[in-house]
Amino acid sequence: MSIKRIVVAGTGSGVGKTTVAIGLMAAYQSLGYTVQGFKCGPDYIDPTFQTAVTGRKSRNLDSWMCSSLAVKEIFLRGCQEADVAIIEGVMGLFDGKDPLSDTGSAAEIAMITNSPVLLVVDCGGMARSAAAIVKGFQKLSPAIHLCGVVANRVGSTGHYELIRKAVEKECGIPVIGYLAKDDRLCMPERHLGLIPSIERGELKPFFNLLSDTIQKNFDLDHLYQIMGSETIESSNILFGTQKQVSKIRMAVAWDEAFHFYYPENLELLEHCGAELIFFSPLKGEQVPSNVHGLYIGGGFPEEFASALSVQKDVLLSVREAIQRGMPTVAECGGFMFLSESIETVGGEEYPMAGLIPGKVKMHTRLAALGYREVTGMDKNYLIGPNDRARGHEFHYSTFESSQEFASAYTTTGLRGTKHEGFLLNNLVAGYTHIHFGSAPELAQRWVEQCVMFKNGEYKVVHHLS
Repeated sequence: MSIKRIVVAGTGSGVGKTTVAIGLMAAYQSLGYTVQGFKCGPDYIDPTFQTAVTGRKSRNLDSWMCSSLAVKEIFLRGCQEADVAIIEGVMGLFDGKDPLSDTGSAAEIAMITNSPVLLVVDCGGMARSAAAIVKGFQKLSPAIHLCGVVANRVGSTGHYELIRKAVEKECGIPVIGYLAKDDRLCMPERHLGLIPSIERGELKPFFNLLSDTIQKNFDLDHLYQIMGSETIESSNILFGTQKQVSKIRMAVAWDEAFHFYYPENLELLEHCGAELIFFSPLKGEQVPSNVHGLYIGGGFPEEFASALSVQKDVLLSVREAIQRGMPTVAECGGFMFLSESIETVGGEEYPMAGLIPGKVKMHTRLAALGYREVTGMDKNYLIGPNDRARGHEFHYSTFESSQEFASAYTTTGLRGTKHEGFLLNNLVAGYTHIHFGSAPELAQRWVEQCVMFKNGEYKVVHHLS
């Protein structure tokens, strides 16, 4: 498959690569191209912006959680019927899992997808020095094809011309365009209220402003010409088998409080024979009838704790489904939702489903962040003690247990190995977001467990109190 593609990377975090990537997507979209967005790394937020701009489901490309063959497959699946693929980087171009290699970085994604790189440089307070920065990025890894530069936060068109002349003379690559210092071009808050604000169309004027600015200040025709277009062969290691006919129905929580799911997780479940039924706990929708599995993903339940706590019928339907033995996976926000209560930063405490003994306490600082190697515990139907999967942890809360219970996993990160999550009967819950692309057999096992539940072949050991 051949498609025009580019990686929009930065010299570091906060230099404006998200603004440039979203702006390019909006600009090419307005010019009549069908644009597919991608995000390097495990982030859930930026893909939400991309999906809103392009009208196509954005996907994560993560070369640590998934193999290079799986990354290629995810990329090519996402590019079907698209004209242009724009891949937004993560942190700085060469920043990833390991400071001594490109593992997990935007640079590695560029190599796997054979994509040239457009480097975003924060040029505030510099001119010729910008060329030194670009030259350093050119020299570090010969395997990376740096095809162009974007000068961000320039003071004027005259300032931009100084930068352009220096970079093009010293580095031999074009400066494609620039963005001036302009508070209107700052990305909106990427946390609270993101989903509802997008759904209400409140961000459309911002996307239009980005598109207009990019079209005015960038040479989009030149950029299109220097994008990569070489053919990439797919491996089909994730979806290579024939899609199975529908065997079971699985309820998936989806609303402003729960919306963090890797698309491949849902698609692998469908590929293995699950029919997905979406419902909104926040809007008072109970676990649908005649379902045989339950998936409660991450999101921001802490921001909607008050509204969730009064949905008594919803909480009851979740408790009853899990207590009947319905195979359930709850990740991060889902784990929090199944606890006894959530305590906000302000000290307000709201009751939740009460299935996991203990309460969640929110903090103003990150409590956990990073990649995780995941191994299951005994009696974990999803992933056992001899299995391995990969995932990511990112949350501002801690969990305080009220009694001892069995953990769902052991996870290994930079700070060592720990027990994580909660396991009982057919409930597997924890803070870790597992990417099924790292272990696609997990989707098959989950569906098979749901089939057993559907056929009455699973007996609950005991109810949760």
